[in-house]
Amino acid sequence: MKLLHIDSSVLGDNSVSRQLTQQIVTEWRKAHPGTTVDYLDLATAAPSHLSTDSLGFRLDPQGKSLTDAQRHENAVSEALVSQFLAADVIVVGAPLYNFSIPSQLKAWIDRVAQAGRTFKYTDKGAVGLATGKVVIVASSRGGVYSTSDAGRALEHQESYLQTVFGFFGITDLRFVRAEGIAMGEPQKSAALAAADLAIKALIVDAANQPESALAA
Repeated sequence: MKLLHIDSSVLGDNSVSRQLTQQIVTEWRKAHPGTTVDYLDLATAAPSHLSTDSLGFRLDPQGKSLTDAQRHENAVSEALVSQFLAADVIVVGAPLYNFSIPSQLKAWIDRVAQAGRTFKYTDKGAVGLATGKVVIVASSRGGVYSTSDAGRALEHQESYLQTVFGFFGITDLRFVRAEGIAMGEPQKSAALAAADLAIKALIVDAANQPESALAA
């Protein structure tokens, strides 16, 4: 089984989402000892944001009429989408930045969102091609957004990731959430304790499934 571990927080050792993804990966490997892990730190190795150069793969998949810059960006996109498609499990650290996800994580999503690779268009609409994967999102939030309609209307982090991974055909999407972490130490401690319990429950649930089902 292959696991892709992605972090996107810019806070380094002070990051809660990084703490959670590391805990998820560690516990996952205990439950599935044969898992191999590929790590991607988008805070230090993010692809560039979309431009006419990075859209080159859509202009000419064969690369015959691409510029050197477009060929370079094509290679970046190909490496990222191939890495994503090769993974059976993807663990994503996604802090809430200004009501959404970090721009580095969005840049990665824009590279793996490729027609013909992760989705396709048909006469009945879009169809996801990245099926059979498990995606676990470690969601961290300074405030509390999940307990009210007003809060849920403000966040475009978990709701966006639910939409985009669903668009890729992924139906097994799980969230581990720590929110209110900027609202004082008691609230942060409670949020981390709740996230710890959620991780343990998630791993127990996954451990009860055959690896053939998790990597279908």
